[in-house]
Amino acid sequence: MRDGASVTSDPTSGSETIPQRLRRLMRASELSVVALAAVVGVLAGLVVIAMNAGWQMLHELIFRIPAGAHLSVTTGIPPALVLLGPTLGGLLFGLASWWVLRGSAAPVDPIEANALHGGRMSLKDSFIVTVQTLFSSGVGASVGMEAGYTQAGSGLASFLGRIFRVRRADLRLLVSCGAGAAIGAAFNAPLMGAFYGFELILGTYAIPAFVPMMTASFTAALTRQVLAPEGHPPLPALDAPSLSDLPAVLLLGVACALVGIVVMRGATLVEAGFRRSALPAFLRPAVGGLIVGMLALWSPAVLSAGHGAVYYYVAADGTLALAGLLLVAKVAASSVSIGSGFRGGLFFASLLMGVLAGRVYAAGLEMLLPGMVFSHAFYALIGMSALAVAVVGGPMTMTLLALEMTGDLSLTLAVLAGAAAASLVTRRLFGFSFTTWRFHLRGENIRGAHDIGWLRELTVGSLMRREVPQLDIDTPLAEARRRYPPGSTSYLVATEHDLYAGMVSPAALYDAGEAEAPPPNLRGLLRLTQTSLHPEMTIREALDRFGNAEADALAVTTRQGQLVGVLSEAHAVKRYSDEMGRRLGELTGEKLD
Repeated sequence: MRDGASVTSDPTSGSETIPQRLRRLMRASELSVVALAAVVGVLAGLVVIAMNAGWQMLHELIFRIPAGAHLSVTTGIPPALVLLGPTLGGLLFGLASWWVLRGSAAPVDPIEANALHGGRMSLKDSFIVTVQTLFSSGVGASVGMEAGYTQAGSGLASFLGRIFRVRRADLRLLVSCGAGAAIGAAFNAPLMGAFYGFELILGTYAIPAFVPMMTASFTAALTRQVLAPEGHPPLPALDAPSLSDLPAVLLLGVACALVGIVVMRGATLVEAGFRRSALPAFLRPAVGGLIVGMLALWSPAVLSAGHGAVYYYVAADGTLALAGLLLVAKVAASSVSIGSGFRGGLFFASLLMGVLAGRVYAAGLEMLLPGMVFSHAFYALIGMSALAVAVVGGPMTMTLLALEMTGDLSLTLAVLAGAAAASLVTRRLFGFSFTTWRFHLRGENIRGAHDIGWLRELTVGSLMRREVPQLDIDTPLAEARRRYPPGSTSYLVATEHDLYAGMVSPAALYDAGEAEAPPPNLRGLLRLTQTSLHPEMTIREALDRFGNAEADALAVTTRQGQLVGVLSEAHAVKRYSDEMGRRLGELTGEKLD
């Protein structure tokens, strides 16, 4: 049986129902998690197929593009459709979102679910986000589909895990499997999908998670390959880079980090501008759609996610001016789309921005140092991964995307160098990915998907002792000594009119009694009169207060000062250590006694 397993009913009991027995088996075997991960992978693959079909149908219906064509590389679209598609689509999106979501809390995405809620997600909210993302990208807004893919995959995984009542660690793993599998199916890149789940959704490379994650991602990619295979135009053949190219690669990684920071800041500034405007929230997507449509009159590359344009501009040569203008237009379109309220992400968009940034860099380098650049496509691929790392995170994820796109290991090593440089510079100068930056703006201290929810759940109220050894502040010293002889308690709490007045050391009762002029009551023995804990405080906040007060125990009071319990530092430290041990055991697959 797996560590920490608990069985609530006797397996030999005839009263155990089939659902109960199935849940018990799911909790008792690691193979059951792998089986659930495989089911999650199939579901994620089916979701990606359905979303892609709906997305393409909207493009063909609204913009009248040929069947199977990519919107972002299709020319000759009537200007009226280019303008009206995103504008009217934005109006419909704004009205529908206002109607459906009025008064509702913000939906929980997989990163937040794993960080704060132990993998628990609402299936209804996930469905709404998926439809919103599909419609936003379908009407031409410059947002990626990854938000919908991952929300649907992880939402289904969370729902499935809760049906079988899996443990917290297993539920977080299944959510990561769902998101990673969806990305793996979307790009037909199972290794990349698995590492997306590790780096961005689970938050760590956990040994017990390896087989379930790989199983989910590969089954999702296989499901899509069998049911809806999709080909991409071949990439140009590239020679292996040499060691002399490394400085230029690292410099490109730094440049992409700076562009990524500008993109994230820009999207936030545009969003703040829309909020400060007098426009009603339901009209903002229409205005954003109009701006995107105006940009798309010049180039369709700014429309939608730009997945087709990624392959096109990796292979297609162009001038420095063209690549630079396209980059600026795509950054502006994505910032306006996100800022005006369309639903989606910057993952897909950042890939195209990175390709264009790489081409701008290569063209500029060639102008400054003729003969230095052996291939513009080489720098386009490195820029693609490096800028995506800056905006989304996950250096190994983006490196494996390049590997699965090209099949060239030597090129992938150069991509890894650029991605690492971009990751380092972004962390040092900015400190956030786009997702965690938005959490920060919302007031949430989330730097990744690492499980910090247990810290918030482990509150003073859940740890405190409710039976408190207490005395009224006016209790005579002799009476206090009689009621609490030596060794009977480690701490005493004094109250006045049922409100907290301070702590009293039991030893002080006897030290004071031996003085020449002992105090008549406890008033002269009080300490920590202004220091207490509150039930809603987290264990980390409590430990900080213990350290600042240099106290072995503190009273727990309401905000009004009413005494409700007491907590010792020793007990808080023990519980904190126990929980840390459990989390470490989840990472290593071992039980820590």
